[in-house]
Amino acid sequence: MTFPVLPIAALMGSLVSLCVGTSFAKSLFPAVGAEGTTTYRLVFSMLMLMAFWRPWRRRWQWADALPLGLYGVTLGVMNLLFYSAIKTIPFGLAIAIEFTGPLAVALWTSKKVSDWLWIALAVLGLGLILPLPGSGTALDPVGMAYALGAGVCWALYIIFGQRVALRYGAFATPMGMLAAAIVVTPIGLAQAGGALFDTQWLAAGLGVALLSSAIPYTLEMYALNHLPKRTFSILLSLEPAVGAMAGWLVLGEKLTFQQELAMLFIMAASMGSAWSAGRSRD
Repeated sequence: MTFPVLPIAALMGSLVSLCVGTSFAKSLFPAVGAEGTTTYRLVFSMLMLMAFWRPWRRRWQWADALPLGLYGVTLGVMNLLFYSAIKTIPFGLAIAIEFTGPLAVALWTSKKVSDWLWIALAVLGLGLILPLPGSGTALDPVGMAYALGAGVCWALYIIFGQRVALRYGAFATPMGMLAAAIVVTPIGLAQAGGALFDTQWLAAGLGVALLSSAIPYTLEMYALNHLPKRTFSILLSLEPAVGAMAGWLVLGEKLTFQQELAMLFIMAASMGSAWSAGRSRD
């Protein structure tokens, strides 16, 4: 059996692009805020996906609005909450906390006793980064709440996304992104105002959309079509570590040993859950 070098390289490339793009997005917060940056990402990504997939070729009905709306609104709120989280907490830790959402979905659908180990690791990881009283390295509780909220939205995004993917195929993504942009754009305009239309920030926002959405989405689709789902999920669990590295290199964010340990526990829980799920299907 040949080692799937290109698919693995594509998936790792998508993680690097996503994390570098999100780190770059954080540098726009002083100019347009987290809300404005989220608007840039969703609107530009939506325009790129619309141009590529051309969903207007399909005959749409009003009955399609509810499932696509739920999917899109969840996507938009997830992005908004995550960008709000990284205003005050390190990027890598925000990803680790957000990962508890899809991890919860995976464990909820499992009936194996051994999966309690992954639950214990995730709880232990979260416990190590809780804002405990008297801890000088405690994270901002509001930022943590945003990250946890993004995790809940990620869990719902998986549930709603599976439904619309089966029903609409590739057209689900641009239509969902359209709904997400419609929901978030008024919030971005209210927060950033005219700064959103500054050509300097518009160009930067286009870069954020390319690095954070267009490139990762393309590479992930290639990897997903050429890798076993278990391998894909396990490698995807490396995202918090890649995010922490990007946060350190791009933003100068440093984690304490306790925070690094917490992130490793959550990553181990995610990898273990993916590995266990893959074995149960074998």
